[in-house]
Amino acid sequence: MDVQHFERITAFIEARLTPLFEAGTGSERGFAMDDTSRALRALRNSVLEASAVKGLFEQRESADQRMRNVIDQSVEHHWDVLRGIARQWEDHADFRREFKRHAWQLEAAPAVPAEA
Repeated sequence: MDVQHFERITAFIEARLTPLFEAGTGSERGFAMDDTSRALRALRNSVLEASAVKGLFEQRESADQRMRNVIDQSVEHHWDVLRGIARQWEDHADFRREFKRHAWQLEAAPAVPAEA
């Protein structure tokens, strides 16, 4: 598993959430103080927090084995959070099979760079 896996799954989720916040839709969802808006903001914050793993991957390179284990557990947890959110759109045309995989299943499958 690497940063590219996280970048791809985050981009997929953000593409589903961003339209819900756009003023052009005529909606106030996401910006008001109603429960729906609060839930949307909370979901977006969860996605952003779970996707912030680049520093963990960088620290892992120089960490001792004990710290690597902690970092690996953290990365796996973040992946599981994003995976659970992304699977809500499992029937979407842009959903990738890798979004269903557990962290250990991605270990042997390095991410392929996203097509431009």
